Amino acid sequence: MALSGRGDSFLLPSFVSRIRVLIFELQRWSHTSARGFDSTTVEDSDPRSLVRKGPFDPSCWKTVDSRTVGISRSAISSPTWTVLKVLKRKGFEAYLVGGCVRDLLLKRIPKDFDVVTTASLRQIKKQFHRCIIVGRRFPICQVQVLGSIVEVSSFSTKNEYTEERQQLVCPEVSHSCEKKDILRWKNCMGRDFTINGLFFDPFDCTIYDYVNGISDIRTSKVSTVIPAHLSFKEDCARILRGLRIVARLGFRFSKETATAIQDLSSSIIYLDKSRLLMELNFMLAYGAAVSSIYLLQKYRLLPIFLPFHAAYLADQTKDESNGRSNMLMRLFSSVDKLLAADRPCDCALWLGLLAFHLALVDHPQDSLVVWAFSSILYYGTWTTAIQFIRENAKNSVQFVPETIVPSGTKSDELLMEEVSHLASLVKSSVYALTSLDALHRFLARYQEPSSCLGLVFVSEKMGKNVSKLFDVLDTDIASYQKKRERYDINYNLLKKGDPDETRFAIGKIIMDAMNDELSYRQTQSVTLKQTSHPPLSSLFK
Repeated sequence: MALSGRGDSFLLPSFVSRIRVLIFELQRWSHTSARGFDSTTVEDSDPRSLVRKGPFDPSCWKTVDSRTVGISRSAISSPTWTVLKVLKRKGFEAYLVGGCVRDLLLKRIPKDFDVVTTASLRQIKKQFHRCIIVGRRFPICQVQVLGSIVEVSSFSTKNEYTEERQQLVCPEVSHSCEKKDILRWKNCMGRDFTINGLFFDPFDCTIYDYVNGISDIRTSKVSTVIPAHLSFKEDCARILRGLRIVARLGFRFSKETATAIQDLSSSIIYLDKSRLLMELNFMLAYGAAVSSIYLLQKYRLLPIFLPFHAAYLADQTKDESNGRSNMLMRLFSSVDKLLAADRPCDCALWLGLLAFHLALVDHPQDSLVVWAFSSILYYGTWTTAIQFIRENAKNSVQFVPETIVPSGTKSDELLMEEVSHLASLVKSSVYALTSLDALHRFLARYQEPSSCLGLVFVSEKMGKNVSKLFDVLDTDIASYQKKRERYDINYNLLKKGDPDETRFAIGKIIMDAMNDELSYRQTQSVTLKQTSHPPLSSLFK
């Protein structure tokens, strides 16, 4: 039957939308309720019964005294405390929320601190002189205080879809619960993973858990708040966030979540290119690059992000019995030894390493040339670099196909010429990260270009910035003078992408990867011991 009339056509979309939301929320109820009790106890499909018996029942919600799990106020950064105190002093509720609460429970240093408050975005903006509202779908405030950015969201921020959903699911719950609990619970139900659904009020030392997040932390499990397939269809970026959580924490996915990632992983190709670069940077720039790469490979996402390097790794693993070293993973293992959640780098560093590695695969080099290349980046002068490699670059790892055994003694002039040539190759390889045509050309080494499924999401501007890092080796190397007074990394400069600091770090990473196998194994053993964490069961006594 055809519908006509302005009123009908106006009402129909709203009616259909509400029906879709109702169906979606029934699926949410079914999933979340099953997490808190035995589903066989459900006697009917009435949503109200699920509200009473599932974790929507206040008896299923949990609170934890943060002091009993060893969280001290000193673990919260000074800028974050400033924001929290200002909001509290003005009469607003303010909580830490998400991954920072999870990391505090795990005795880890959070990557950043997120705040959620009862103040509206406009009210937040009025409280701070340096504050901007960013984001369209889910706007938040970025507050600049004490030289840092603190992201503050509002409980009142909601889009039309969220508002309709909450009108459908919350009326009955709100009759039996405190308003503050309902406010936190509503916000929690819009989050990605249970272990990110925790709220922490540092003023009264209380952690609020509405979706069994603490239980999943105890068992090292990553589960979605709502059914995994629905969650990832709602926002496919959650797939990438889940991967980096597992990579960084060493957790595992629940069976349902892992299956959904396998089924829906290819949906990430619809994300904005800048978002893809940001997500990959979160994986590679915060001290968990090796585990991130392996997870991307496991869930068939590496060919989308880094098609050439995915093909390289597949080729390397064809014959694992040969015992040869994998240079790509050695490089990123060296990266992980330098970086951490609170000591990240700019994406220029790992993009430069990818271009460097691609150049070596395409044009294998004498290992002495690789040593010289990395040494001048590290030491900053040709004189110091050449002195170092003459004395120390004797027992280096040989990589196949990246390096070849030195053919004999090289003069300083010849070595300088070959280093300059390698720099030009690295700069040319950057184009494989910014141009699909260049990517196809490099990828032809492993497969037909037409079968490339990868995306090029690095901008030409970013590519030029990476290429400039190697200009100093592609011109007059002898005149390059950036000798350092200290040979430790300035992480503030590295995070900002300072060219000199990035070059220094790249040189250090390559030199570390080129060290002999015994030294590498010893270093790895020490690193693993230093970064081990106490058993999770001991954190929640």
